[in-house]
Amino acid sequence: MIAEALGGKRLLVTGSTGFLGTALVERLVHSVPGCEIVLLVRPGRRSTAEARVRREVLRNDAFDRVRARLGDGFDDEVARRITVIGGDVGTDGLGLDDAGRAALASVDIVIHSAATVAFDSPLDSAVEVNLLGPSRIAETLRAVGSTAHLVAVSTCYVAGNRRGRSPELPLRDQPFTPDVDWRAEVAAARRTRADVEADSRTPDRLARFQKGARSELGAAGVPLLSSKAERLRADWVADELVEAGRARARSLGWPDAYAYTKALGEQALLETRGEIPVTIVRPSIIESALLEPRPGWIRGFRMAEPVIISYARGLLKQFPGIPEGVVDVIPVDLVVGAVLDAAARGSEPEPTIVQVASGAVNPLKYRRLVDLVQSWFGEHPLYDTKGRPIIVPDWSFPARGKVLRQLDRASKVLDRAETVLAKLPLRGTQARWSAQLDETRTDIDRALGYVELYGAYAETEAIFQVDRLLERWSTLDDADRRDFAFDPRVIDWTHYAHHVHLPSIVEHARVRTTAAGTNREQRSTRLRRQVLSPDRHIAAFDLENTLIASNVVDSYSWLATRRLPPDDRLKFVLKTLSEAPGLLALDRRDRGDFLRHFYRRYEGAPLAQLEEDSRELLSGLILTKGFPAGWRRVREHRALGHRTVLITGALDVVVEENLRPLFDEIICARMAVAPDGTWTGELDDAPPTGEARALLMQEYAEAEGLRLEESVAYADSASDLPMLEAVGFPVAVNPETRLSAIARKRGWLVEQWAKSPGGPRPLLPIGPISRSLVRR
Repeated sequence: MIAEALGGKRLLVTGSTGFLGTALVERLVHSVPGCEIVLLVRPGRRSTAEARVRREVLRNDAFDRVRARLGDGFDDEVARRITVIGGDVGTDGLGLDDAGRAALASVDIVIHSAATVAFDSPLDSAVEVNLLGPSRIAETLRAVGSTAHLVAVSTCYVAGNRRGRSPELPLRDQPFTPDVDWRAEVAAARRTRADVEADSRTPDRLARFQKGARSELGAAGVPLLSSKAERLRADWVADELVEAGRARARSLGWPDAYAYTKALGEQALLETRGEIPVTIVRPSIIESALLEPRPGWIRGFRMAEPVIISYARGLLKQFPGIPEGVVDVIPVDLVVGAVLDAAARGSEPEPTIVQVASGAVNPLKYRRLVDLVQSWFGEHPLYDTKGRPIIVPDWSFPARGKVLRQLDRASKVLDRAETVLAKLPLRGTQARWSAQLDETRTDIDRALGYVELYGAYAETEAIFQVDRLLERWSTLDDADRRDFAFDPRVIDWTHYAHHVHLPSIVEHARVRTTAAGTNREQRSTRLRRQVLSPDRHIAAFDLENTLIASNVVDSYSWLATRRLPPDDRLKFVLKTLSEAPGLLALDRRDRGDFLRHFYRRYEGAPLAQLEEDSRELLSGLILTKGFPAGWRRVREHRALGHRTVLITGALDVVVEENLRPLFDEIICARMAVAPDGTWTGELDDAPPTGEARALLMQEYAEAEGLRLEESVAYADSASDLPMLEAVGFPVAVNPETRLSAIARKRGWLVEQWAKSPGGPRPLLPIGPISRSLVRR
């Protein structure tokens, strides 16, 4: 009945790039060969709606069985049956052009599955998409003269935090539903956005964002710091709107902004639909497929997966919930069957509501779910970074407030520890302490977010009735029951958990499922192979703390103390050490300002003497403090035919003659020379630091016909971020604290290179130059 009823029909589907929408499109292509499909998709910033469908929908593994059946005819089939139009349900008129409106006017059925499904969506975006989206579709259908049947996907959780039976009725016909004017809620949400945006631009707020950017990136340069400050501002606005949505939802008895805006969206649709026939389908928590398109198929992580994986990794020791409560889960293919059944039945005189849930007829109790998860991971444990199996804990069922307080206390302890570590000059292996602390903080924040987002759902005591769903099921013939199943009573929860859902989410989570020492390639090995691929174009290196354990202070000290008597050397060392905190603070604020300030010390230094003595600098400083693995890496790149480039704030007299044989290009600082042959203490050009490095690399690549996206950069500090971000293959070498955390988050290759053992380790490198360099 269903395939025949939909055969010859033209169906428009929204939300096809999402989990449910992809499954709907695949089932229509596979099981309803006689229908045509129109997909309304929002264009991306850099891609058309058609490109998004090809990339995000048709290439998804949901279509594997269709590809297997059609073979080379797959592309022709989808081209014949699927039309894509650009549009946006978050915009009045759906953002349609003339062709889009014509396509909408031609459809017989609209299946609206587009939604902002995140439980922590900002209030205004949830209102625009979830609340206003369904009524916008109805309004636009009327505007093009269509009376197409609208099947709108909502959620069972529009019932809010009620206990007991929740029937398949409009909310206005159910007791204890808040009397809320949805139009007033829309206006208030839009005002809230405007107010928060204005607040984010006050001088005090902007100063905080700038301070936060500098705290995270250090002396990364004004453009990068400004971009980071703006991202922090946008993130703050989003966080404030998330909290505004959460607070408003809970004040009205809904668990979050998703359920709140979905509930008001139903009300708005029923009030404004006019003559448009409407069916509302309310699924509960949609999870991986029971059978179709294959057992365990899932797109992205849903609600339960992050919590389950965090538990299996030992990160989540406990989670709030009522052990005897029901976790109402429904596989996605059963929801697809119910939606297509609703579409096939056609319009009815009054709006119809169908709930697709398991709790009323095949309940999965929270304690049973925990037992199923614990027993499965007991037999199939995940492994930690040292290759040891993770023993999952016995999960208690505490109150949500208790868990939140425990996680909040742990978060505050980490805040204090991070504040202390951020002020220490850690780098390389030592910086791993900070990276590990940052990873722990991420785990705690993630657990805190899960409890805040999903805790209310684990405590739900509503039982969603499915009388109409089962009545419809009873009318289907055997063929429809096979091809469009939606009876929740068929689910065997033990089989579903142990053989379908848990194996699937572990596969998608990319977690360790085997002990260390297996033949699984290490991530660092894979990244290193990419870096040393013959396909790379440029290999750019920073010098200080990347190739040598030295800096401009070291080279100046070596040059300045040559031939000084012991007493003067001691005075020099003590004076330089006393200046170190101030120099370090200036370097952290702005690398360029630091170099200009420090190089003033070279004023009056004789250039001829410096050039002569720099030859001894190679053996006296560069080789003794160099990293052998770093020099080997430079040679490896040269052997592969890559252009090697040194970019450093060091002076030309230090690097040009000594390092020229290793590099095709050396970009460094150059001092102005006075008529008498001495240095002026002023640089000829701006020092190559911060964003200047990225621009110089870009200029070099363009001049040589090379591509930065195929190039590699090595550096040690967050001040080098513009250089690292400019290339396709960044490498953090002995990274200081900030860069270590950034590299870990972004998945960059991290190298730990050390000096040769046995070399001298003075506080300052002093050795046999002219007394004239020391300014008295």
